[in-house]
Amino acid sequence: MLPVSVSLTAKRYWFKYIIVTPNQLTAGALVISYWIDKERVNPGVWITIFLVLIVSINYFGVRFFGEFEFWLSSFKVVVILGLILLSFILMLGGGPDHDRKGFRYWKNPGAFNTYIDDGPAGRFYAFWATMVSATFAYLGTELVGVTVGEAENPRKTIPKAIKLTFYRIVVFYILSVLLVGTLVPYDSDELIFATKQSSSAAASPFVVAIVLAGIPVLPHILNACILLFVFSAANSDLYIATRTIYGLAKENKAPKFLAKTDRRGVPIYALGVCAAIACIAYMNVSSDSKVVFGYFVDLVTIFGLLTWVSLLITHIYFVRARKAQNVPVSDLAYRAPFGVYGSYAALAFCILICLTKSFDVFTHNKKWGNFNYKTFITAYLGIPLYLCLIGGYKLVTRCSGVDPYQADLWTGKDQVDAEEREYLRRKAMMEEQHQGASWFYRTFVAWLF
Repeated sequence: MLPVSVSLTAKRYWFKYIIVTPNQLTAGALVISYWIDKERVNPGVWITIFLVLIVSINYFGVRFFGEFEFWLSSFKVVVILGLILLSFILMLGGGPDHDRKGFRYWKNPGAFNTYIDDGPAGRFYAFWATMVSATFAYLGTELVGVTVGEAENPRKTIPKAIKLTFYRIVVFYILSVLLVGTLVPYDSDELIFATKQSSSAAASPFVVAIVLAGIPVLPHILNACILLFVFSAANSDLYIATRTIYGLAKENKAPKFLAKTDRRGVPIYALGVCAAIACIAYMNVSSDSKVVFGYFVDLVTIFGLLTWVSLLITHIYFVRARKAQNVPVSDLAYRAPFGVYGSYAALAFCILICLTKSFDVFTHNKKWGNFNYKTFITAYLGIPLYLCLIGGYKLVTRCSGVDPYQADLWTGKDQVDAEEREYLRRKAMMEEQHQGASWFYRTFVAWLF
């Protein structure tokens, strides 16, 4: 394993979040265009307002940033659960139209549309194009591992958080998509119209399902919720980008001036640089918002996938070092469900997605168009950059891989042990004072957050 791996992973994280910030600003402009057409008010106006607000919060509101994000995240959970419940009710005919749809649309017109080609090949292309595009929605799930350094009693809380992340994905992602797929047929006129809109909310199948059910006002409420969520995401992404480059600067892996802070501890230079780069969102002023949004999604997705590739390689080398140093599995606080073989399989799958995520740019026909060089560049730019960074670092530093027999697996363990003992002592004292008081929260509420 190359020593450069950690540094490059951190830099790719910064690349991802510095691109996803203008992506969220673009999304905000798209959402607002649901009410106000971009011909009336240029998207640049909304981008400016959002950018000023998130920079101000990151500079002046650091003290209440965590609490603000906690309550907003809680609100997101409530809205998503509400949408799932509403979808289930509409599926059973509980809407104003009293139409019990069930799984009708899975039979007519069918569960799968076609893409690029007709017949089984077209349905497979549609499935694969949808699946690789959905990768964007799952990026960030690995952040639970990043919190190890700041979590209390990480040997217990992190394994629990990993398992709960899986349950959240099943409920919030898979179940919601399953339900909305029963409410909106892929050949719906409203859905076809919605996907041509310049508003992300208008393109939401949940909005289409609500419109088809004949529920008034609710689409506007949902759009307002989406706008709030986009703003929250932009705010958090700028914060993560700022702190990432600040951390790299403190380790002398980025320009030193980015490590300077003001008297309140805010890395003002890092914040300024990240905010300046976020201004690439102003590409919306001269280009269609949907097109620019697609470019940002492609860039973020490829950087996120390459981060997953690095994490999987790191896990494979960690297992190799653990076995070389005869560290038993029983000493691990958490073990991946499928072990190293699961990492090999996931690595192969991630590489496959990296190479095929935008396979449709190579299409040559009248209906689907010809080779799209702009999408090709944004979709695959990260791969040569990834390889150049690794090769360049190795060439300049002349570093070699770490011998698994000499890999450092123990630095920091004493500190974690001490923190764990202190945490367990404080927890035991609190449990004596509040026996049974938090049973309801732990049992029915905690897994949501």
